Amino acid sequence: MRSYSVRDVQKVLRLSPAITRGLIRAGFVKPARGPRRAYRLSFQDLIVLRTARALIDARIPAKRIHRSLERLRRELPASMPLSGLAISAVGDHVVVRDGEARWQADSGQYLLGLDVTLEDGVLQVVEHQPPAAPAAEPAQESARDWFAEGLTLENTDPGAALEAYRLAAQANPHNAAAWINLGRLLHVLGNTAEAEEVYRGALAHVGPDPLLLYNQAVLLEDVGKTDAALDAYRAALAGDRNLADCHYNLARLYQSLGKQQHAIRHLGEYRRLMSDRH
Repeated sequence: MRSYSVRDVQKVLRLSPAITRGLIRAGFVKPARGPRRAYRLSFQDLIVLRTARALIDARIPAKRIHRSLERLRRELPASMPLSGLAISAVGDHVVVRDGEARWQADSGQYLLGLDVTLEDGVLQVVEHQPPAAPAAEPAQESARDWFAEGLTLENTDPGAALEAYRLAAQANPHNAAAWINLGRLLHVLGNTAEAEEVYRGALAHVGPDPLLLYNQAVLLEDVGKTDAALDAYRAALAGDRNLADCHYNLARLYQSLGKQQHAIRHLGEYRRLMSDRH
């Protein structure tokens, strides 16, 4: 089965390496590793990445993006069908067409239309722009631009990326993705106290977003606040039972606490969710 490098993604999907790696770190795809630990992406990974980028640009809430992509990935073929694929919005559903067959990926009015074809061995992804919508509010447009800037800068200038995410969150405090990336990057850079403050402020603005709670739980566990981490993991699953990594982390944490039954239950859920992806 053919695999693709990050450079291939740049050529085929016109996504910069920084944005591609940002989407990978955000958990939209989990590619394999090739020689020298380089990412190797499958056909499914490419489609999920391009769809994720389109949904982010359409300002879809992070929770809905992850839910939609989980279902989309489960239905995508392992390789390009000879008939090609089309991913489009039909009414309030995301629909994938494989030849004459149609199936629904998830509900929600996503501003999305992708035609995916294979020509002379080259994967082609063409995005159809929706009809012109009313101009975005200045704050929303600014938030989207700053968020995209943060994704681009993460690998080359983390400090500038942090500032971009802060500005995105200030411009639209209800944008969970901006808070999540800001807290995650602070955590990666070792600024755990500030990351804790960011997550607390984000939850006050956004509410109990599952991915936000999951990232907060990872941080709390890393700084030794086990009880608070357990509460955050459980709250994340209350909002989205399909967060596989959340089940895995809970299983591991319960195992360390000697709570075998809890650990077994969550490990079973993790394995079930992972098997559904294949």
